[in-house]
Amino acid sequence: MNRRRRLAALTAAAGAAGLAAATALLLAPSASAQGESLWTNPYTQAAEWVAENPNDYRADLIDERIAQTPAGTWFTEYNPSEIQSEVASVVAAANGKAPTMVVYNIPDRDCGGHSSGGAPDHQSYRNWIDQFAAGLSGPAYIIVEPDTLPHDCSDPYQRNQSLIHAVQALKAASSQAHVYLDIGNSAWLDPDVAASRLQGAGVQYADGFAINVSNYRTTQEATDYAHQIQNIIGYDKGAVIDTSRNGNGPLYPPNPNDWCDPPDRALGNYPTTSTGVNGIDAYLWVKLPGEADGCAGAAGQFLPDLAYELANNAGSDWPGDIPDDDTTEPDDPTTEPDDPTTEPDDPPAGDCTAEIVVVNSWGSGWQGDVHITAGDASLNSWTLTWTWPSGQSVSSSWNVDLSQSGSTVTASDVGWNGAIASGQSRNAFGFIGNGSSATPTVECSA
Repeated sequence: MNRRRRLAALTAAAGAAGLAAATALLLAPSASAQGESLWTNPYTQAAEWVAENPNDYRADLIDERIAQTPAGTWFTEYNPSEIQSEVASVVAAANGKAPTMVVYNIPDRDCGGHSSGGAPDHQSYRNWIDQFAAGLSGPAYIIVEPDTLPHDCSDPYQRNQSLIHAVQALKAASSQAHVYLDIGNSAWLDPDVAASRLQGAGVQYADGFAINVSNYRTTQEATDYAHQIQNIIGYDKGAVIDTSRNGNGPLYPPNPNDWCDPPDRALGNYPTTSTGVNGIDAYLWVKLPGEADGCAGAAGQFLPDLAYELANNAGSDWPGDIPDDDTTEPDDPTTEPDDPTTEPDDPPAGDCTAEIVVVNSWGSGWQGDVHITAGDASLNSWTLTWTWPSGQSVSSSWNVDLSQSGSTVTASDVGWNGAIASGQSRNAFGFIGNGSSATPTVECSA
């Protein structure tokens, strides 16, 4: 079976000459088996290390699993006279595919931590963004300022104005650009705080938000967190999850370095713009695996031991079979086996099905999400009913018209969240319940 040969993404460490030279390369097939094609290029530190150390015992695994997998291009230098040409070089080399770009240059970046730096002031930053946007065209997945919104070290008004400026400038530069404001990870801010900060920073102008950048929270935990935020800001704003190093989840039990080069971690989901999960636009490798967080080495330094550990710990079957789009028919069952756990062959019979999922519980109360799956026809609206088993009640809810009579609850959509395509699932709404958590049978009708 053919395995896709994947080129690695450009890094900000590559000089302008190297970026320009990339435009002449014969590019590999698109890196995403489905959805929009993610572009990659062999000018990462991992790829350069492999080229310089071909006989090292670690080289083959690092090459196959890291150097040839699409990852983020970070723009971290305040270089107003050069940034336009650097962005344009990446766009030209991408040749119509979508690079993953990371804008990381806001003043007071990382609050003076391992990745400190940034533009000298906010007006300079906004001018730099304008030059970045001037070099942008075509498709791209752009992550705006990782960890800036969760931090509290800068003037929130100036920070938000700069982020709004960045999002609007990037969206205006290319109608094909997908722009996401970063909001940290699921262990940092409560969902309501995260939602409020995103709204203050202009998520309404963006395609959505990014989570788990340079972190290790599992994809499932990150997905649940994204849905909790979307229950507040709306599902018209998608999420992208950094899965570059979350294959084994965070270090447990947590210690002060659980975010900073923790041992025994693994590569996570392979990058794709077709996740099959409602509300999740893409799994991306934003952080480049093998580049240190600032503890095992200087922030951004490539360490082959770190890269090899991540690749080796991912297991012998990572990431599963990825067909070569240029040589394999997409319907060939020998190269794209159906996964019945994620892509059911047939939608459920009838109008729809629904279930209550317990998100969190604290004894006297709990938080629930309600997932709805459309049946053999698409839904334009839905109504749910269920009966609590032992005195539970709903104290508050969001994105739903909900009422309770005795122990019976009736819930219906609020318009924008009523449409669900045949066979598709949606985390439709959430609520806070009184009493012990419960998951009674939910009746669903169109």
